[in-house]
Amino acid sequence: MSELAAHYGVSRGTVRQAVAALTAEGLLGSRQGARRVVLTSRRSQSFEELRSFARWARAMGREATGRVVSQGYRPAAHEDAVRLRLTLGTPVLHVLRVRGLDGEPVLLERTVYADWISPAVESIEPDCPSVTQRLYDDTGLVFAYAEHLIDAVACGARDAELLGVRRTSPLLRVRRVTTTREGRPVEWSDDRYRPDAVTFSVHNSIGNNALSRKTAE
Repeated sequence: MSELAAHYGVSRGTVRQAVAALTAEGLLGSRQGARRVVLTSRRSQSFEELRSFARWARAMGREATGRVVSQGYRPAAHEDAVRLRLTLGTPVLHVLRVRGLDGEPVLLERTVYADWISPAVESIEPDCPSVTQRLYDDTGLVFAYAEHLIDAVACGARDAELLGVRRTSPLLRVRRVTTTREGRPVEWSDDRYRPDAVTFSVHNSIGNNALSRKTAE
Protein backbone atom coordinates (compact mmCIF):
# COMPACT_ATOMS: atom_id res chain seq x y z
CA MET A 1 0.00 0.00 0.00
CA SER A 2 2.70 2.48 1.00
CA GLU A 3 4.70 1.81 -2.20
CA LEU A 4 1.67 2.49 -4.40
CA ALA A 5 0.76 5.58 -2.41
CA ALA A 6 4.29 6.97 -2.79
CA HIS A 7 4.47 6.09 -6.49
CA TYR A 8 1.20 7.85 -7.37
CA GLY A 9 1.45 10.62 -4.78
CA VAL A 10 -1.80 9.77 -3.01
CA SER A 11 -2.77 8.72 0.49
CA ARG A 12 -2.84 5.08 1.65
CA GLY A 13 -6.59 5.47 2.18
CA THR A 14 -7.05 6.29 -1.51
CA VAL A 15 -5.03 3.20 -2.47
CA ARG A 16 -7.10 1.01 -0.14
CA GLN A 17 -10.32 2.30 -1.73
CA ALA A 18 -8.99 1.65 -5.23
CA VAL A 19 -7.87 -1.88 -4.32
CA ALA A 20 -11.26 -2.60 -2.73
CA ALA A 21 -13.06 -1.40 -5.87
CA LEU A 22 -10.87 -3.49 -8.19
CA THR A 23 -11.34 -6.54 -5.96
CA ALA A 24 -15.13 -6.07 -5.98
CA GLU A 25 -15.06 -5.95 -9.78
CA GLY A 26 -13.10 -9.21 -9.90
CA LEU A 27 -9.97 -7.59 -11.34
CA LEU A 28 -7.80 -8.27 -8.27
CA GLY A 29 -7.67 -11.36 -6.12
CA SER A 30 -5.84 -12.58 -3.06
CA ARG A 31 -5.57 -15.51 -0.70
CA GLN A 32 -4.55 -15.71 2.92
CA GLY A 33 -0.78 -15.35 3.17
CA ALA A 34 -0.38 -14.44 -0.50
CA ARG A 35 0.12 -11.17 -2.39
CA ARG A 36 -2.68 -9.66 -4.43
CA VAL A 37 -2.63 -10.62 -8.08
CA VAL A 38 -4.16 -9.15 -11.22
CA LEU A 39 -6.85 -11.46 -12.57
CA THR A 40 -7.27 -11.81 -16.31
CA SER A 41 -9.02 -13.93 -18.92
CA ARG A 42 -12.33 -14.07 -17.11
CA ARG A 43 -14.87 -16.12 -19.02
CA SER A 44 -18.50 -16.74 -18.36
CA GLN A 45 -20.99 -19.57 -18.64
CA SER A 46 -24.61 -18.70 -19.13
CA PHE A 47 -26.94 -20.43 -16.69
CA GLU A 48 -29.34 -20.80 -19.60
CA GLU A 49 -27.15 -23.80 -20.46
CA LEU A 50 -26.79 -26.50 -17.81
CA ARG A 51 -23.11 -27.38 -17.76
CA SER A 52 -21.06 -29.25 -15.16
CA PHE A 53 -18.15 -27.64 -13.34
CA ALA A 54 -15.71 -29.87 -15.24
CA ARG A 55 -17.12 -28.93 -18.66
CA TRP A 56 -17.10 -25.26 -17.71
CA ALA A 57 -13.44 -25.52 -16.69
CA ARG A 58 -12.47 -27.34 -19.89
CA ALA A 59 -14.18 -24.67 -21.98
CA MET A 60 -11.72 -22.18 -20.48
CA GLY A 61 -8.72 -24.41 -21.05
CA ARG A 62 -8.47 -25.18 -17.33
CA GLU A 63 -8.19 -28.53 -15.56
CA ALA A 64 -11.02 -29.38 -13.18
CA THR A 65 -10.07 -31.35 -10.10
CA GLY A 66 -12.19 -33.01 -7.44
CA ARG A 67 -11.64 -34.67 -4.08
CA VAL A 68 -14.18 -36.30 -1.80
CA VAL A 69 -13.65 -35.17 1.79
CA SER A 70 -16.43 -37.30 3.26
CA GLN A 71 -19.43 -39.30 2.18
CA GLY A 72 -22.01 -41.50 3.82
CA TYR A 73 -25.65 -42.44 4.02
CA ARG A 74 -28.10 -40.63 6.29
CA PRO A 75 -31.88 -40.80 6.67
CA ALA A 76 -33.50 -38.11 4.54
CA ALA A 77 -34.27 -35.06 6.68
CA HIS A 78 -37.24 -32.81 5.93
CA GLU A 79 -35.29 -30.63 3.46
CA ASP A 80 -33.89 -33.68 1.67
CA ALA A 81 -37.31 -35.27 1.39
CA VAL A 82 -38.91 -32.10 0.02
CA ARG A 83 -36.18 -31.29 -2.51
CA LEU A 84 -35.73 -34.88 -3.72
CA ARG A 85 -39.43 -35.85 -3.42
CA LEU A 86 -38.69 -38.78 -1.15
CA THR A 87 -40.27 -40.24 1.93
CA LEU A 88 -38.88 -38.84 5.18
CA GLY A 89 -36.13 -41.14 6.46
CA THR A 90 -35.22 -42.67 3.08
CA PRO A 91 -31.44 -43.41 3.04
CA VAL A 92 -29.69 -40.79 0.88
CA LEU A 93 -26.00 -40.28 0.12
CA HIS A 94 -24.33 -37.12 1.46
CA VAL A 95 -21.05 -36.13 -0.21
CA LEU A 96 -18.70 -33.27 0.66
CA ARG A 97 -16.39 -32.60 -2.26
CA VAL A 98 -13.67 -29.99 -2.90
CA ARG A 99 -13.47 -28.79 -6.49
CA GLY A 100 -10.53 -26.96 -7.99
CA LEU A 101 -9.19 -25.22 -11.07
CA ASP A 102 -5.70 -26.44 -11.98
CA GLY A 103 -5.45 -27.96 -8.52
CA GLU A 104 -6.34 -24.81 -6.56
CA PRO A 105 -9.52 -25.20 -4.44
CA VAL A 106 -12.30 -22.83 -5.48
CA LEU A 107 -15.53 -24.62 -4.57
CA LEU A 108 -17.07 -26.84 -1.90
CA GLU A 109 -19.99 -29.05 -2.92
CA ARG A 110 -22.29 -30.51 -0.28
CA THR A 111 -24.48 -32.78 -2.34
CA VAL A 112 -27.33 -35.07 -1.35
CA TYR A 113 -28.14 -37.76 -3.92
CA ALA A 114 -31.51 -39.45 -4.28
CA ASP A 115 -31.69 -43.07 -3.16
CA TRP A 116 -32.10 -44.46 -6.68
CA ILE A 117 -28.80 -42.96 -7.93
CA SER A 118 -26.78 -43.12 -4.69
CA PRO A 119 -25.20 -46.57 -5.32
CA ALA A 120 -23.82 -45.41 -8.69
CA VAL A 121 -22.35 -42.28 -7.09
CA GLU A 122 -20.88 -44.25 -4.20
CA SER A 123 -18.87 -46.44 -6.59
CA ILE A 124 -17.11 -43.47 -8.26
CA GLU A 125 -13.48 -42.93 -7.27
CA PRO A 126 -12.94 -40.03 -4.81
CA ASP A 127 -10.78 -37.95 -7.17
CA CYS A 128 -13.07 -38.21 -10.22
CA PRO A 129 -12.98 -34.81 -11.99
CA SER A 130 -16.54 -35.07 -13.34
CA VAL A 131 -19.25 -37.01 -11.52
CA THR A 132 -21.77 -35.82 -14.10
CA GLN A 133 -19.81 -37.36 -16.97
CA ARG A 134 -19.12 -40.57 -15.05
CA LEU A 135 -22.80 -41.06 -14.26
CA TYR A 136 -23.62 -40.54 -17.93
CA ASP A 137 -20.97 -43.05 -18.99
CA ASP A 138 -21.99 -45.64 -16.39
CA THR A 139 -25.77 -45.26 -16.29
CA GLY A 140 -26.81 -43.01 -19.17
CA LEU A 141 -28.09 -40.40 -16.70
CA VAL A 142 -28.50 -36.91 -18.12
CA PHE A 143 -28.71 -33.91 -15.79
CA ALA A 144 -31.32 -32.01 -17.76
CA TYR A 145 -32.77 -29.25 -15.59
CA ALA A 146 -31.68 -27.28 -12.53
CA GLU A 147 -32.97 -24.52 -10.29
CA HIS A 148 -30.38 -22.22 -8.67
CA LEU A 149 -30.78 -20.03 -5.59
CA ILE A 150 -27.84 -17.67 -5.02
CA ASP A 151 -26.83 -15.77 -1.90
CA ALA A 152 -23.80 -15.09 0.30
CA VAL A 153 -22.77 -16.76 3.56
CA ALA A 154 -19.94 -16.39 6.06
CA CYS A 155 -17.21 -19.02 5.85
CA GLY A 156 -17.06 -21.43 8.77
CA ALA A 157 -13.91 -22.92 10.26
CA ARG A 158 -13.99 -26.16 8.25
CA ASP A 159 -14.76 -24.43 4.96
CA ALA A 160 -11.96 -21.94 5.61
CA GLU A 161 -9.49 -24.78 6.05
CA LEU A 162 -10.62 -26.60 2.92
CA LEU A 163 -10.66 -23.51 0.71
CA GLY A 164 -7.61 -21.78 2.16
CA VAL A 165 -9.42 -18.55 3.10
CA ARG A 166 -10.00 -16.67 6.33
CA ARG A 167 -12.79 -17.76 8.66
CA THR A 168 -15.90 -15.55 8.28
CA SER A 169 -14.83 -14.59 4.73
CA PRO A 170 -17.86 -14.21 2.43
CA LEU A 171 -18.59 -17.14 0.17
CA LEU A 172 -20.92 -17.24 -2.82
CA ARG A 173 -23.51 -19.94 -2.15
CA VAL A 174 -25.54 -21.63 -4.88
CA ARG A 175 -28.24 -24.05 -3.77
CA ARG A 176 -29.48 -26.13 -6.66
CA VAL A 177 -31.81 -29.00 -7.40
CA THR A 178 -31.05 -31.02 -10.53
CA THR A 179 -33.53 -33.29 -12.30
CA THR A 180 -33.76 -35.65 -15.26
CA ARG A 181 -35.58 -34.83 -18.48
CA GLU A 182 -38.67 -36.37 -16.90
CA GLY A 183 -38.38 -34.06 -13.90
CA ARG A 184 -37.18 -36.71 -11.45
CA PRO A 185 -34.86 -35.18 -8.82
CA VAL A 186 -31.30 -36.55 -8.93
CA GLU A 187 -29.53 -34.41 -6.36
CA TRP A 188 -29.66 -31.23 -4.39
CA SER A 189 -26.51 -29.37 -3.47
CA ASP A 190 -25.18 -26.50 -1.40
CA ASP A 191 -22.20 -25.17 -3.41
CA ARG A 192 -19.90 -22.56 -1.89
CA TYR A 193 -17.44 -20.65 -4.08
CA ARG A 194 -14.43 -18.59 -3.11
CA PRO A 195 -15.45 -15.08 -4.20
CA ASP A 196 -11.98 -14.23 -5.50
CA ALA A 197 -12.17 -17.20 -7.86
CA VAL A 198 -15.70 -17.12 -9.26
CA THR A 199 -18.30 -14.38 -9.64
CA PHE A 200 -21.84 -14.26 -10.97
CA SER A 201 -23.29 -11.55 -13.17
CA VAL A 202 -26.72 -10.80 -14.61
CA HIS A 203 -27.13 -9.20 -18.04
CA ASN A 204 -30.58 -7.70 -18.56
CA SER A 205 -32.44 -6.67 -21.66
CA ILE A 206 -36.05 -6.56 -22.77
CA GLY A 207 -35.90 -10.04 -24.27
CA ASN A 208 -33.08 -11.68 -22.32
CA ASN A 209 -32.08 -11.99 -18.67
CA ALA A 210 -29.02 -14.23 -18.64
CA LEU A 211 -27.21 -15.15 -15.44
CA SER A 212 -23.55 -15.98 -15.92
CA ARG A 213 -20.83 -17.61 -13.82
CA LYS A 214 -17.34 -16.18 -14.28
CA THR A 215 -13.91 -17.18 -13.15
CA ALA A 216 -11.67 -14.54 -11.65
CA GLU A 217 -8.54 -16.65 -12.09
